[in-house]
Amino acid sequence: MITIQNETKEKVVGNLLEANVTLYAIEREGYLEKFRLEANGGIQYFPYWINVSNEAYWPQLFYKDIIQDGKKELIIVLTRGYGTGVIEQFVHVLHNTETNFGEVYGEILVDNPMAILLKNVKTKLTKSEAIINIGNERTVIQLDKLGIDPKRLFSDVVTGSLVRFDVLDNELTAIMGAQTSPLGGYIGEFHITYEFKDQMYQVKRIKFIPLETS
Repeated sequence: MITIQNETKEKVVGNLLEANVTLYAIEREGYLEKFRLEANGGIQYFPYWINVSNEAYWPQLFYKDIIQDGKKELIIVLTRGYGTGVIEQFVHVLHNTETNFGEVYGEILVDNPMAILLKNVKTKLTKSEAIINIGNERTVIQLDKLGIDPKRLFSDVVTGSLVRFDVLDNELTAIMGAQTSPLGGYIGEFHITYEFKDQMYQVKRIKFIPLETS
C-alpha cells in the first residue's frame, strides 16, 4: 500500500511595494496559517496568526502613519470568520524597530474593541427604541422607522457579530455593527478610533453612526 502525502505549499497572501513587504502563509483545512513576513531584507514568523482561506477575505495590508510621527506603521487585518451578518476580524500593528540585527517589525498591543465598548458604552433596547449612550452623547433609534419587528428583538443591542478594522483618515479604526434582532435588526455601527499611548493602541474616541433611513 502506497501512502501519498499532500504537499502543502506556501503562497503569497499579501504584499506592499511601498513598504517592500511580502506576506506568506500556508493553506490548510480552510484557513491560512504559519505566516511568514519578508520585510527590510529579513524574515519574521507569526505562527499563531489565522485567516480564512477564501481569497475575498485574504489579509489586508496598510502602510500608514497612524500615530503622526513622520514614520509609517504596518497594519495587517486578518479575518477569522465570516457569513451572513457576521464578520470577525483582528488587527496586528507592527512598528519598525532598530535592533542589533538590523530593522525588524515589532508587534504593538491593540486594546480589544469589545472591551472598549463594554467600558464606555451603555445601551438599552425596548420594543420601540434602541438607546445608545456614549459619555454625555445619547442616540435614540426608532425601530419602526427601520422596519424592525418588535417580536424578534434581542434583550439588548448586540455588537459582537460584526467586527472590522480599517485605516480612516490615517487613524486606526475598529468598526463594530450594532444589531437588535437576528435578521433585519441592523441599526448602525460604532467607530472606535485608536491612538498610540503608553506603548499600546488605546481608545481615542467612540462614535455611533446610525443606519440612514430613506
